This record gives sequence, C-alpha cells and structure tokens, in this order.
Amino acid sequence: MRHALAISVGKAARWAAMRRGGGSAAPGLLAERIDPGFLRATLGDLPYGVVVVSGTNGKTTTTKIVVELLQSQGLRVFTNRTGSNFSRGVVASLLGEIDLRGRLAADIAVLELDEAHAISFIAAVPPRYCLLLNVMRDQLDRFGEIDHTARLLHKIAAATQDTVVVNGDDPRIGVPAFAADLSARVRTFDTDPSLHRLFPSDDALYSDTAQDIPTAPTGPPINADDTRLISIEDHTAVFGFAGQAHTVQLQLEGVHNFLNAAAAIALTRAVVGDRLDTPALLRALAAVKPAFGRGETIMVDGQPVELVLVKNPAGFRLSLASFDPTGVATMIVINDDYADGRDVSWLWDVSFERLRHTGVAMVSGHRCWDMGLRLHYDQVGFDAVEEERGPALDAFLAAHPDGRKRIFVTYTAMLQIRDLLGQRAYVEARVS
Repeated sequence: MRHALAISVGKAARWAAMRRGGGSAAPGLLAERIDPGFLRATLGDLPYGVVVVSGTNGKTTTTKIVVELLQSQGLRVFTNRTGSNFSRGVVASLLGEIDLRGRLAADIAVLELDEAHAISFIAAVPPRYCLLLNVMRDQLDRFGEIDHTARLLHKIAAATQDTVVVNGDDPRIGVPAFAADLSARVRTFDTDPSLHRLFPSDDALYSDTAQDIPTAPTGPPINADDTRLISIEDHTAVFGFAGQAHTVQLQLEGVHNFLNAAAAIALTRAVVGDRLDTPALLRALAAVKPAFGRGETIMVDGQPVELVLVKNPAGFRLSLASFDPTGVATMIVINDDYADGRDVSWLWDVSFERLRHTGVAMVSGHRCWDMGLRLHYDQVGFDAVEEERGPALDAFLAAHPDGRKRIFVTYTAMLQIRDLLGQRAYVEARVS
C-alpha cells in the first residue's frame, strides 16, 4: 500500500513538475518520504543488478558510455539520464520509467552517484558492480580533504557484491591497499605509461606542464581481465583488452573522455563476461556523442558553439590541453554556487598559458573578476568582463558572429549557458 501510494503521488508530482518546465528531483524526495523502501522495491530484483558509477571526474560521460555499450550487448538499461546523482534524483528518474505497479522494464540499472550521497543509496540497494573513476581535489568545502573522498569510494566498493572496477593509475584507489579487504572481484582500467603525463593524478598535477600528446606505447601487456588505453592520436584511440588491441574513431571530444571510454569498456566486460560481442561494443563506442555540456556543440546562426565543463584543476588542465585555441573565440564562465563549490581558489592551480597567444574574448559568472585576475597573472589578455551570463553571452556572440566559439564553464554556469544558447537557437530557428 505504501509503495503503491508513493508511485501514484510521485508520478503526479513529476507530471506537475514537467508541466512547469522543470526536471526537479522533488518528486523523488516525496516518494522516498512516503515509502523509504522505494529504491529497494524497484531495483532490488533486476536480473543483472545495479551498477554504481562514482568518482570526482567523468561520472556523467562515463555513465552515458556504459549505458550505450551495455545496450549494444542486448541489455535493457535504466539510468538516471537527468544527471541528478543523489538518491532522490534516481527515484525521480524511476518515476518516469516504472508502471503503476512499480515494474521497471530493465535488465540492469547504471547509476551515476555523487561520492557522498552514494553512501545512503548503497545502504538501500547494495550494488552488484561499481566503477570508481578517480579522486581529485574537487569541492573540498563539501568533503573536507581528499582522503575522505577515497574513504567514501571504499565504502561503495565494500558494499559491492560482484565486481569492483577501479582506475589502476589513481594513487588512492588503484593501489593494493584499497582492495585488500574487498570481497568482490577487482578489475582495473588504466593508461599506457606513455600517456601518464596527460592524465596526472591529483598529487602529480605539477609534475609536467607539457601539452603535447605522446602516441608511442611503452607499457607491458596487462592482465587479460583488465583494460588499457594504449594510445591516442586526434580522435583515434587504441584500447587493449582480452589480449588484443582495438582501434576506435571516437566522436567524443577531449583526451579525458578517452580514459572515460576505457573505464566504460572495463565495466561492460565485467558485466557481460565471456558473452561480450566485441564488434558490437566497438561500433557502439564509435557512435557515442558527448553528454550535454561535456564537449557538446550547439549550432547558433549556423556556427558551432562548444561547451566544455571544468570544475577542478586537473579537469581544467586536461580541457585546455585537449582543445586547440587557435582560430577559436574563447569565453570562460566561473560560478561559485553550491554545486560548483564555494571556494574557487583552485583556479590558481591551473596554468592558462596555452591561451596566452589567442587571449580570451569574454569572462563572466559570479567570480568573473577572480578569473580575470588569474588570467592577468598568466599574461593572458581578455577583451571584456561581464558578470551577468545573458548580456555576456550576447556580447560574445555578437563580437564573434563567424567561426568556432568555445565556452569553458563550471557546472551551474554550464546549465545557465546551455539554456541561454538553447533559447537563442530556438528563437532563431523559428524566425528563419
């Protein structure tokens, strides 16, 4: 009775939220309050169980890749597509998928979960698989210090029943000590040593400032159960698994997404096992497009505008290394809302010298002056500063009507700019 009431009330609340044009997680919170066992009742009996994807960087894109790879293997997949990575966000997504009896037409659930909020989720639904991406200094105003984040990920791993897939290059979660007391199998994804400087750990962030991309593999073969990113050249990546090298031309932008792809391959292999259809997996991987705001391109006036999410030093550094600024008008929007992290001093841990020759056309966001000061100290010129995102975007587009444009954004800034770009593109499409 309680579960049926939660479904009815939650679906009604979700319908009302959608009528208002929102993707609110409030219906999920309401359903959970009516039935605290909602998640277990809905997800507890899936044939392949639940996959939890967590870590500091790459959760949204990696989850998207995992979903598409598992679908290529014939599995019906439920996921929290909205990117709301709290338990109530998962419940809100479920309300849109289940029928009035609470039945979910899926074989497996793949869920992106915030490191801290995953703890309450796994208490309700122990995952069968988990994929742990990395540990970086991100939002330390929330987590306190970096080893606490690693301990949160260890709790997820300890609750996992079948297989834990971890980043073998991460010095906090890819080491034997992390896995020593786990009951689940442990599999890894990693990079060839020739690529290590492209993917610095949090501790090694200052070890190398080179921006070139090495392509000659130097590492030894890996265990057949594990997965390795062997080499990168432009949009082409070579992945090693099951004793073979596989070359894929990717649509994803940014070198960090090549590593996310390796993580997704490793997880898919763990789930599917010996039944893996490798050609179907590689075709699906080649077809994956960026998640919204993560290297996504929106066409405005027939010209491409790229959105690149940046939220910590390592991520910003990788994005700057991945995208050539030559011939591209650049805008940077830095907010300090709760979802971004209140402390933006991390900007001082990023080198912006790559933008020195091209400069930045517009700086915006709540902390635009902090960003402008940081650029000044790296001798990067900028044309204008405007705190309000709407006027800043209009001025940026007007000043650069032709050619490619790229906007680096923190999380809430990404949502705002994407919405503004969508409105502008929609209005122009109607006029034309």
